Amino acid sequence: MDSHGQYEQQVVWAVIGTDIGPLMLAATRDGLVSVVFHATEKVRETTLDRLASRLGTEPVEAPDSPLLAEAIRQMEEYFAGARHDFELPLDWSLISGFNRQVLRELASGVPYGAVVGYGDLAGRVGQPGAAQAVGTAMGANPLPVVVPCHRVVESDGGIGGFGGGLETKRKLLALEGVLPEPLF
Repeated sequence: MDSHGQYEQQVVWAVIGTDIGPLMLAATRDGLVSVVFHATEKVRETTLDRLASRLGTEPVEAPDSPLLAEAIRQMEEYFAGARHDFELPLDWSLISGFNRQVLRELASGVPYGAVVGYGDLAGRVGQPGAAQAVGTAMGANPLPVVVPCHRVVESDGGIGGFGGGLETKRKLLALEGVLPEPLF
């Protein structure tokens, strides 16, 4: 507790190796709060600064933390093809409003091995015609892979954009059987 009798926010993080490169996971007492692709030293530093600013405390590297253990285990199972659904508490504090509404619908309504169009997802949250805003929400997703923004594609069959890069999106969709494995 701090001097005012309030529980201090605790943020812990770790980097895990995956088939799509190093992922940085961060968690609070409320749940997984951030997943970051391509977790090089520079990316980690930027992410840690952003998390400290947004959450009001310095994140601590703690790969053995009980707050991260289950997320790491489930992520490893997902990349091994043994897990199709994440069953983790999520801390949604880094996202709000329409973006949070869209991401919650995505997390609960688009299962492993399926895809949805940006416009279709907009319609699911009662905002038909807001496909571009859905794209913005995907780009703001603090929990990619767990909240599967890689499953959102263009209505004309195009793969669409992806904050982790198109090759990463292709690999995730191939893992889930939506696309064939890349040849190279």
